[in-house]
Amino acid sequence: MGLFDRVSRVVRSNLNAAVSSAEDPEKILDQAIIDMQEDLVQLRQAVATAIASQKRVQQQYMQAQSEADNWQRRAQLALQKGDENLAREALNRKKVQAETATALKTQFDQQSATVDTLKRNLIALEGKISEAKTKKDMLKARAQAAKANEQLQRTVGNLGTSTAMSAFERMEEKVMQMEARSQAAAELAGADLESQFAQLEAGGDVDAELAAMKAQLLGGSAADQAQLPSETAAPKDASVDAELEALKRQLDQL
Repeated sequence: MGLFDRVSRVVRSNLNAAVSSAEDPEKILDQAIIDMQEDLVQLRQAVATAIASQKRVQQQYMQAQSEADNWQRRAQLALQKGDENLAREALNRKKVQAETATALKTQFDQQSATVDTLKRNLIALEGKISEAKTKKDMLKARAQAAKANEQLQRTVGNLGTSTAMSAFERMEEKVMQMEARSQAAAELAGADLESQFAQLEAGGDVDAELAAMKAQLLGGSAADQAQLPSETAAPKDASVDAELEALKRQLDQL
């Protein structure tokens, strides 16, 4: 392979890659419709030109045929009048017009076939353009959706490395640290209060226990005093009472 061929292939491949990357489906679709419309206009003009030529050949054929018929009548008239030379001349003119008419008829038939083909192609192209117009909007919508999805995926993919996302994540971490410090400070403050109240509650328990013991002691003494008469009391006996009275009198006499 020569150097020129290799360079040519590289250049063409680069050009094709550049053209492919520069192609916008929406713009290309619009341009394709415009190009097809231009082709349709040109085909219509070609059909109109072919029809006009067909009409002109038809008129020329009909005129040549009419001239041939006219010379035929003149030849008959000259022969009836006994002028064979004039009749022969008329027949020569008739022959020329008849040959012309035959050639024109062949050309007319050919042009009629060409016009029919052009008309069929015109109808087919009109149908394709109508179908292309219908598909164009659908393809443009699909292209827009594909581009939007591609942009979304690219944006999502870049979120992890973008400066804005990094800043957002740093601020989120900072807020979490601030919340942790605030919670720790609150727990420490709550721990001091709890310890103070615990001390107060501990002292209160001692006082309450001391008061309970005092109340128990006081209650026990009162109970003992209340129980003494009942415990020392004995059933009354007449002899005992008499002896007690005698003892009292002896003591009074002393």
